[in-house]
Amino acid sequence: MTAVDEVLTVEEAAARMKMSVRYVRRLVAQRRIPFHKVGRSVRLKASDVDAHVDAGRVEALTVSQVWTALRSVA
Repeated sequence: MTAVDEVLTVEEAAARMKMSVRYVRRLVAQRRIPFHKVGRSVRLKASDVDAHVDAGRVEALTVSQVWTALRSVA
């Protein structure tokens, strides 16, 4: 049995991402995040919001990677 994906308003998506409403509206305007139009309203799936946040994850560097990067600069 699969759970139905939660549908969020722009304000709810912004709160979930801990970002401003303006940022979420910019993502929608630039089509950088999937969304649904319901009449004049915009709705986002919670899984799409979570996927957008996960896509921006940057892994930490290890000590050897830092030293390799420093040597390549010099």
